Amino acid sequence: MIFRCYFLCTTAQKFGVTQAIPLSWLQDVFFFFFLEQNLRKSPSCSGSSPQYSKGTYIPVFPTKERQSTWEGRITNTSDNVVTMGITPARDNSRDLYILFNPWAADDAVFLNDEKERKECVMTEMGIIYHGAYDDVAERDWNYGQFNYGVLDACLYIMDRSEMPITNRGDPIKVTRKASAMLNSRDDEGVLVGNWSGDYTYGVAPTSWTGSTDILLSYTSSKMPICYAQCWVYAAVFNTFLRCLGIPSRVVTNFYSAHDNDGNLKTDIILDENGRIDRNRTRDSIWNYHCWNECYMSRPDLPPGFGGWQVVDATPQETSDGMYRCGPASVQAIKHGQICYPFDAAFVFAEVNSDVVFYSRSKDGTMEPVKVNRTHVGRMVLTKSPGDVTRRDITNQYKFSEGSTEERTALEKAEEYGCKREKSDPALADVDLVLPTLEISIGDDFELNLEFINRSDEQRTADVYINGSVVYYTGVTSSEFLFRTPTVNLGPQKSE
Repeated sequence: MIFRCYFLCTTAQKFGVTQAIPLSWLQDVFFFFFLEQNLRKSPSCSGSSPQYSKGTYIPVFPTKERQSTWEGRITNTSDNVVTMGITPARDNSRDLYILFNPWAADDAVFLNDEKERKECVMTEMGIIYHGAYDDVAERDWNYGQFNYGVLDACLYIMDRSEMPITNRGDPIKVTRKASAMLNSRDDEGVLVGNWSGDYTYGVAPTSWTGSTDILLSYTSSKMPICYAQCWVYAAVFNTFLRCLGIPSRVVTNFYSAHDNDGNLKTDIILDENGRIDRNRTRDSIWNYHCWNECYMSRPDLPPGFGGWQVVDATPQETSDGMYRCGPASVQAIKHGQICYPFDAAFVFAEVNSDVVFYSRSKDGTMEPVKVNRTHVGRMVLTKSPGDVTRRDITNQYKFSEGSTEERTALEKAEEYGCKREKSDPALADVDLVLPTLEISIGDDFELNLEFINRSDEQRTADVYINGSVVYYTGVTSSEFLFRTPTVNLGPQKSE
């Protein structure tokens, strides 16, 4: 049984006073517990109306003269703090689970915002954002963290990871271990990733609408479940976190950089013909990428870096030898403090990378020909608490482009190894204008390109036109068009 403890005083006095508590008051004090396993079976007992007859209301008294089925005793008093020991009645029909408590100020996951807490712990239905920066789409998802069997499935994940019981009260250790266990790359974890488009031997990622079937199937089969992409990883991880009482939400970063080589830049390498060199270009930019934020204190970091932390179960890069990411302080990312654990530098690159295009000559030398400093991390969204609207939280990850604060944060990141591109290649005086097209899958389309010569001289442009099928992760599937026309442009002319 899962319980939450509420402290009542029949004299209507509150224990939040500054003076010492008279022990005589304790005669009139008792605790009661909501037993959530019974709540699921008896919805009428949920909320603020527990019932003794249904086993969802249990008084616990601190004196031997007045006891109930659960024994209570005072173990220590100090000024206005009373410590009480409680012995639950043994009941072979129930198991006892003690979870994180975001309502308790002394708990590491305490979230002092009732509206946010209700959304990020209690809400079972959610919205996950995807698509493109200028064409945001939504997916409904049933997290189902209170569904029958889900808690046992979450604890099985911890058991399977062989996580010591003594570590399970630390949300830092729990979330880091779980970010590895939610994917199957190196530990037979919950979900198998698949971005190939061939889902013959499993369920297509787009077909999932909830976490319950995934978690229960994993528990019963003891085998990883096929298949997942980033939003599925984030959604199931969200269920795991909320089920254990850790406030969490799914976040979507539009134009998310995947820094493969750890240099905190997105390097796009062009060959001598202007074509992207797929063999040498390891970095990519995802149209969008979903991860989780969970709320906790960070006693391992300096003051001010607790609160929302990024955790990501999508297997992108290894961290300490395993495919996992986080928890990384959002505040640390925003202020360029990328030296702090865990994986702050990787997340910083996801929202702040410079996109640098290099021209590679035949002798192997590379020269930057274009730098875009504003493309990555264009917008970060999550669901608004208590509403079905979206909330833009980009400003929680970075300061406004070009501001003094942004410059300071980037300078701080450079101190810790961020290698921002210093060169500023000259702008070409021939511009290319691409039309905006809305095309349905399977339809033919025509693409007209306009070249504008902004100089006062004749220009001849050797053009490289490539058309490829590209997944939202930036990975190319196939090339369907390759042309290399030459365009002659008169001064101040377009064609």
